[in-house]
Formats: sequence, C-alpha cells, structure tokens
Amino acid sequence: MPVTDSVLLTEPWMRKTSMLVIPGGADLSYCKVLNGKGNKRIVDFVKGGGKFIGFCAGAYYASSRCEFDIGGPLEVSGSRELHFYPGISRGCAFKGFAYESQSGARAANLSVDTKLLPGLPQNVINYYNGGGIFVEASKYKDVEILARYDDATDIEDNKDKAAIIYRKLGKGDVLLAQTHPEYSPKLFKTVDAKFKPVVTKLLEGDYTRKLLVRDLLKKVGLRVRESVDEEVPSVTPMYIASSQPSRVNDMLSKLMNNLKIENGFFEDRNDVFTFQDISSTKHDYKHPDFNEEDNPTKTIKHLNFVTGEEFPSIKTTPYFNMQKYFDALKALRKGAGLESGSGSGSGCELGGILGYSEVITSTNTIMDKNPQLLEQLPHGFTLTASTQIAGRGRGGNVWVNPRGVLATSVLFRIPPSPVASSSIVTLQYLCGLALIEAILGYGSISSSRGVGYEDMPLRLKWPNDIYILKPEYFVTVEQEIGSMVDGNDEKYVKVSGALINSQFFNGQYNLVWGGGVNVSNPSPTTSLNLVLNRLNYIRKSKGLETLPPYEPELLLAKLLFIMDQFYKVFSKSGLKPFLPLYYRRWLHSGQKVDVEGTNGDRKTCIIKGITPDYGMLIAEDIQSHKVLHLQPDGNSFDIFKGLVYKKGT
Repeated sequence: MPVTDSVLLTEPWMRKTSMLVIPGGADLSYCKVLNGKGNKRIVDFVKGGGKFIGFCAGAYYASSRCEFDIGGPLEVSGSRELHFYPGISRGCAFKGFAYESQSGARAANLSVDTKLLPGLPQNVINYYNGGGIFVEASKYKDVEILARYDDATDIEDNKDKAAIIYRKLGKGDVLLAQTHPEYSPKLFKTVDAKFKPVVTKLLEGDYTRKLLVRDLLKKVGLRVRESVDEEVPSVTPMYIASSQPSRVNDMLSKLMNNLKIENGFFEDRNDVFTFQDISSTKHDYKHPDFNEEDNPTKTIKHLNFVTGEEFPSIKTTPYFNMQKYFDALKALRKGAGLESGSGSGSGCELGGILGYSEVITSTNTIMDKNPQLLEQLPHGFTLTASTQIAGRGRGGNVWVNPRGVLATSVLFRIPPSPVASSSIVTLQYLCGLALIEAILGYGSISSSRGVGYEDMPLRLKWPNDIYILKPEYFVTVEQEIGSMVDGNDEKYVKVSGALINSQFFNGQYNLVWGGGVNVSNPSPTTSLNLVLNRLNYIRKSKGLETLPPYEPELLLAKLLFIMDQFYKVFSKSGLKPFLPLYYRRWLHSGQKVDVEGTNGDRKTCIIKGITPDYGMLIAEDIQSHKVLHLQPDGNSFDIFKGLVYKKGT
C-alpha cells in the first residue's frame, strides 16, 4: 500500500502494519516531511516489533549520517534521525550517478554471507544506481553484513564494502540495502544501447536476485513461499451462465449489437474483451498489441457465454461448481415459498446471471473501470472469481487474493428518485448486513431457522467490514464482546471487506458493490472455516453434531438470495427498517471512542448509532453532550484503540 507523509504523521498505521518500506529517490525529501514526529513514530514502530526496509535512498535516510557525492555537484551531507544503522552511509559506491538517468547504473556483483543467509549462492547480481556503502559496518557488534560489493568501489575506507545489512532493534527488525534487489529487470522496456548490456546481465542473474529477495524477507521475519519460479497466474476465461439460458442469450445479443466490436475485439477504457457463445464454433482471436508477459493484468479478457442447458463441467471450472450454485439459489427460493419445485430457480434478480473466472484481475475493475461494458450489463449481474491478481480495496489498496477468498461484485441499477442519494450512500450498509446474515444463516433454506452457524462470533465494524473472533479467544457461544484487545493482541480480526463504486449514465445510477470474505485461506489472519473448526469443538463438547465447512458456491447463493430480498425492501423504504438488525450485528453500541479533529484535538464520545438517511456515525460528546455526525468516506475507525480519525490524503 503506497502511503503519503500525511498517513505516517497522522494515522494510527503502526498497529495494522507488518513492515514499512522506504524506497529509493532522494533522502532529503524524506527528511523534510518526516523529521521530528514522523521519525519518532517510525522508531517506536520498529522498537515495538515492526519491520523496516530501506532501499538506496531509504538506506541513506535510515543511517545516522548521510554523505553523498562529497565535493561534487550533488553533495548531500548531514546527520539523520532514525539511526537504524549507527554509522555513516557514504556514496556513491560507483561514480557516474545522475538523477533521472541510468548513466551511473550497473549490474552490481554482490558477495553473500551464506552463514547468515544459508541456502543462497555466494554471488548474486542486482540493479545498482547511486547507492553507497555502510562505512566500517563490521565494527558495530549488532550489525550483520549480509552482502558486500564484489567489485572495487570508488569510496575510500571501504574495507567492508557493506552493501546490505541487518540489525535487530528492540523487538523489531531493520534491513537496509544500498542496491535494488527489489527491482525486476523486466521493468526495463526501452533502453539505450549503452545500458542494454547492463539489462542483459541483470536478466541473466534474475533468478538469484529473486532468491536473495526471498531470504531477505525471511531474515526480517516475514512468511514467504519457498519457490521463486511461480509467476503471477494468467487471467482465465470468464464463463457467464444462468439457469435460464435465454437470459444469457439476451445479454450476449445486447453486447454484440450495442458495442463497437472490431476483428472480434471490443476495447473499453481499461480492458479489451472478446465475446463468444461457447455452444457455437469457437474462435481463437489474437491481438497484436498484447503480450501477457509484459503485464498479466492487461491481457485479453475472454467472456464465454453459456447459452445451452449444461453448465461448465468441474474439469473446466475445478474451483467453482456453477451447477451447485444455481441449485442452491433455486432451493433457497423454494424454501422461502417464492417458486414451485418445477421453477427455474433464476427469479432472483441479483445473481440470476453469474460470471465466473478462475483467475481474474479484479471483479470490481472488470465492471467499474469499463463503462461501455457496464452500461450494457443487466441489473443484478454478478461476477465472482477464485483468484484475483489485482484486487481492489479502499484507499487504493491492491493485492493478490489466493483461492479460499470468495471475491464477488454485484451491479445495482438505481433510478433517480427523492431517496436515490440516500440509497447510494447506505447501500454498502445493506450489503454488509446481507453478507453477515448469509454467513450466520448458512446451511438453512429458511431465514427464520438456524442450524448452528448463527453461533459464529462475527460482528460488523462501521460501515461494512466484518470482524471475527480469533479461534484462541472463542471459548463459548454465549460470551460477550468485552474488551477488543488482550494486552497487545487483538481479539478480533478482519475477515471481510467491501467497497462500492458509482457511475451515472442513461438516467440512472450504476453501483458496483465488491466484497471479499476469507472462507478457507488461513493467511494472513484467519478464515471462516478455521473459526468454524473451533465452533465445532465447542459443539462436540456439548454433544452436538459438527457443522460442514463453508463452501463458496453455497455461501454465494445464500448471500445473493438474502441481498435480493433485502434490496426489494431497501429500494422502497431505505435503510431504516434494517437498523435494528444492523445494531444487533455491529460492534459499537455504547462504545466509548475518542474522535480526533483535523487540528489534532480529541473529544471522548459515546456511539449512539447511525443516521438512517446517510449512514453517518452518531457520537455524543461525553462532556458537552454535543452530537457529532461522522461520515465513513472522510474518517477511519480504529476499533482496537477506540479512535475515530480523519483519513490522510
């Protein structure tokens, strides 16, 4: 997650951060914004158990003193505040550096201390451009020299030639690198003839660079996979199906008739697509401008429309059974008395047409960032995937989510009305509530009767995140929320998040809700099925039967069925009818919080609820009894510190 100085200076990032990385560039700019308060927060973060990596300028900045191009036109010299390396960082190790240039860049030969990084080859190659050396690093007993320059440098007093160092500081870990092991040579697309041999050498040594990065991350205590051969998985075709094939036929016809398709391709703002009826002759379209190796997120997106009666086989979609999903949706509708047993099961507007990809960039990106495609999609169209390679979240967060995370996006079309603006804002609350109800009501075809999953220790965090009690704190199903922390350990962890994007065209609002829930992947915190294992242990101690694990197809069907039923009420009456249930599920009734203003002042308040029109958090000042209305888009809520604070920009 890229962050600004404002985030580091004002937000409580330390608690929710594993590692802070300061990259290359120019370290004086870091001094300008972080000296004083910012550096103190960084030091406290590391000494308290955080991890810190500084690359090149980040390594200069983290040393006690920076000496760069002394006597030259680029001279920078002065003490630094972090003192993560107790000595001097002096550069350039090799002459010729110029800002915004590769004139001094090279493929640096490094000699690795294989006693400190066992399993690595003794020699590795990685990109260098302007880094220095850690002067006399061997004289500091708590500094480990992980790698040295092999070649003679242009810095005097360089007997150690230390290029990469590690230091344990308090409970935390510090790694500083004067070279760029994090930089892939594949990123050099167009280079001049002089620099081309450097890139060639870097590419030849790229495997050992990856090994080095892996072991450096392990050195600071991160969990990483052993293999470095795996690349970002390729995007797979999307299968679009319904238990009423005519609906898929209609959707395909609309796309083909209303979009500008040239040579089999449709190019939208963000992606290029092909549309194909897989019951007819298949076409193998080749686009001359796309190379998957250059950027996996920009490959052609193939949409395969299932217009026949049979869904894709398990062999075709091994991680998601579309037949099971539609059967579950049909059973839920029948259980609610919404159709006869002979019905099609697709009367549910939300999720009645489903798109599935085994590997996708982002379900939200496919819809929200391609407005021409979005304009043609029907209300309730749902897109899900087993793996996202460029998942999207709030604040510009991006990530890869592996199998085990149910990632889903749903399209809502809302016509203009006197209550439309309120509906747009509060839809996220409704969807979050529907998701938690789907998890708690899993396994039942009747919304009024639970089968045991209702004892899962889940709570909503304002506005729509879902938190779950860690298995080790889950003792009995009757336990109260109580304290959110146990010393420095947080009892609840996030298991689901969501966001909504809105566009207006054709006289109506088009909202794409995107949500993800960790169903079965144990990292990085926990999953529904891990906590369910604990619930089953408790049930077994009471002589009750164990509950089957959550399955993505059944959970998605439950979610969309509930969301559909909720939305039919919501579209007419807004959020107000759902507030009693929302309060029953959330974490915050009567919670005491500190509300931090833009000028840093704090007011201690009691949370009273949310406004039914725009979902603003209602907080009453304990001293003045003044009522504050806080909007989710401008504020963040740290539930573990009881702090509501303005987001940094």
